[in-house]
Amino acid sequence: MIRAKITGTGSCLPEKVLTNFDLEKMVDTSDEWIVTRTGIRERRIASEGEYTSTFATQAALRALEAAGAKAEEIDLLIIGTLTPDFPFPATACIVQQNIKAVNAACFDLSAACSGFIYALSTAEKFIRCGQAKKALVIGAEVLSRVVDWSDRNTCLLFGDGAGAVVLEAAEGDHGVLSTHLHSDGNYWELLYQRGCGSRNPASQKNLDDRLIYLTMQGNEVFKYAVRAMGEVGLEALTTNGLTIGDVSLFIPHQANQRIIDSVGKRLGIGADRTYVNLGRYGNTSAASIPIALDEAFRAGRIKDGDVVLLDAFGGGLTWGAAAIRW
Repeated sequence: MIRAKITGTGSCLPEKVLTNFDLEKMVDTSDEWIVTRTGIRERRIASEGEYTSTFATQAALRALEAAGAKAEEIDLLIIGTLTPDFPFPATACIVQQNIKAVNAACFDLSAACSGFIYALSTAEKFIRCGQAKKALVIGAEVLSRVVDWSDRNTCLLFGDGAGAVVLEAAEGDHGVLSTHLHSDGNYWELLYQRGCGSRNPASQKNLDDRLIYLTMQGNEVFKYAVRAMGEVGLEALTTNGLTIGDVSLFIPHQANQRIIDSVGKRLGIGADRTYVNLGRYGNTSAASIPIALDEAFRAGRIKDGDVVLLDAFGGGLTWGAAAIRW
């Protein structure tokens, strides 16, 4: 059987660090309040002249180097993002130019924080059906540009960065075992960016009304996230005849420590088998899982034959999981 096997990982984060103590000077909050409720201590923020494509490019190059692959060998390049450089062209096309992936078909995919899982699932299908042999899948965000820095309910949550994987067609039982995607558009208003689309286009009034920034009903999102991530995680395992005990490492979307803990409890996966970097980076949306995956692999947390479970939830509402045998 042909599977899509991860042969390289990479990530890139801004150098600029914004700590909770920095935020105390900007909005009415405190380090203790933020850590207690979210688990976040600091996040990385893009500097002037840095864009989503900046971090996506570097993450891609590092993944290619790790895979021992050349950019011209890539025939599919997908970026999961809700903060592209421009509404169009796709940021994937900009990254294509940057890394010289001249033979790749390129597009962006929007599924908010589930974006990387959706992009991974799409690339895996291309490989399984024989339409691609080597794919580059990236999750990349510069959320600091769509966050209202006067809103303490949201500004403390998000950070910037990118992660990437190289997928290659391979025979055998190693690779992406299955992916599982779900959506519920009935609740799209719980988490969305109000402005800059066709409904509320760029205008001085919409700028004055702060519609360019994202808005979230955090408590409602929390409830849906815990249930959905728990269910789809079990779905991925059950589909492949796996049990919780078979999982070597669980990498959930890094949104909130309480969500991660609650999902782990539902699944029966303890902290010792869960990779968390939320405290250092905050919620990087579609970038969070590939950044964590790259860190975990380079730290020796993932070894040949390990079963890795990826699990995400985002605006839309969207959620998804992937079971991978390394």
